[in-house]
Amino acid sequence: MNANQFFKALEQLQGWREFAFLLALAERSFPNYALFSDAIGMKGGAKMLQLLDQAWEMLQEPPSEAVIPQLLMKLEALTPDVENYDVYGVYPAHDFCRLMEQTLLNRLNPSKHRATEASGLATGTVMNFIEVSEGEDLDEDQLVRLLDQHELMKADKAFQRDVVLSVKRQRTPTATFIKSLRERAANDGVSNLGISLED
Repeated sequence: MNANQFFKALEQLQGWREFAFLLALAERSFPNYALFSDAIGMKGGAKMLQLLDQAWEMLQEPPSEAVIPQLLMKLEALTPDVENYDVYGVYPAHDFCRLMEQTLLNRLNPSKHRATEASGLATGTVMNFIEVSEGEDLDEDQLVRLLDQHELMKADKAFQRDVVLSVKRQRTPTATFIKSLRERAANDGVSNLGISLED
């Protein structure tokens, strides 16, 4: 699947498939939030995990309309303000919250397409991380090459394509399918930045 095919497939995602794709992106970047939350003593990781759990349950049992606004309020309360922290970790943590917001908004208004923007957001988290950690003294060409060949970029691309293909092939969101998709997205607690909850 080349880049054009991937974006076309992304644009075609709708209904539960788009929701599952958004959820998988959020799940993959959750450790970025949990580690930041722990590092600053915010202790929001467990509450955020509950939000994620509730969202995964929605794949099989659509929630009542009143539930989503409540969850969005909870999310807002748990979202760090990037202006308030002088550490890099706030940015990937904030990106996770934005992915989570897109996921919940998808349930509120399924007709608005969100997968393409969320895909770009998730990839942007990885790009920014590589740029900050390895790209400081590089010129533009060198940076483009670094991003192009970087293992984290390749892993992000492979993961997103894998999720798009598997949701497209799946007829209904069965319990078995959801379980395997979540496990794949969780990646044994290693995020899209290659950092682990075990670290």
